[in-house]
Amino acid sequence: MFSKRITIFTGHFGSGKTEVAVNYALQTAETGKKTAIVDLDIVNPFFRTADVRHRLEAEGIKVITPVYANTNVDVPSLPPEISGMFEDRSYSVIIDVGGDDLGARAVSRYREQIVSEDYIHYFVVNTRRPMTRTPEEIIRMITEIQDRAGLKVDMLVNNANVLGESTPDLLAEASRILKAVSTRLSIPVGFISGMEEVLSRYDGGKGIERLYMKKNIKLPWEQ
Repeated sequence: MFSKRITIFTGHFGSGKTEVAVNYALQTAETGKKTAIVDLDIVNPFFRTADVRHRLEAEGIKVITPVYANTNVDVPSLPPEISGMFEDRSYSVIIDVGGDDLGARAVSRYREQIVSEDYIHYFVVNTRRPMTRTPEEIIRMITEIQDRAGLKVDMLVNNANVLGESTPDLLAEASRILKAVSTRLSIPVGFISGMEEVLSRYDGGKGIERLYMKKNIKLPWEQ
C-alpha cells in the first residue's frame, strides 16, 4: 500500500479524504520513510491538513499547506515548496487534493512532474454523502475529477462512514456499490479505510488491503 513515491487522494466534499490522507501519511512515516504531506485544499473547507500540523510534524512529517490555510482569505496561492517535493526524491509524498474544481485544477499544474514519477491516484468514496450515493453519481464525479486534474484515477477507496454512527454494514453496502463502479470503469478498489473500532469488525472485502485509522481531523465545534 505504501510503495509509491507519490500518492494522490481526491474525492468529493465530505468523503473523509483528508482523514484518509493524514492517516496514510502517519502510517507511511511509521514504515521508516521520509514523508511529506501536501494540502491542495486551496479554498477553506472545514477539514484541513493544517489542523493537525503539530501532530504530523511531531512524527517527522513535512507539512506543506497553501499560504492562506486556516484564515478567512480564499486565495489559490500555492507555495513553492510543492515543486521542491518533485525535485527531492528522498521523500514519499502524499497529496491531499481539494474536492472542488479549484482543487482539481491546482493538482493539474503539477501533472507533468507527477506523471514522470512513480505515483498512484486514489479516489476516496463515502457512499453516505450526497452526489456519491450511487454508481452513476460516483462515475460522474470520477470523470469530472479526472478531466480537471488531468490524471486518471488508479484505484478506489471504500471510506463509507457517518462519523460516530459508522458500522461494518455501511462498508458492506458501499462495497456492493463500488463493485459496480469498478466493473464499469475497470478501476479496482485499492483499500478499505475506517476507524479501527469499526473496520476491525468488518468481515467483508477479502483480499483487499485495509487502512485502520485513528481520528485526527476535528469538526469546528470539536475544537
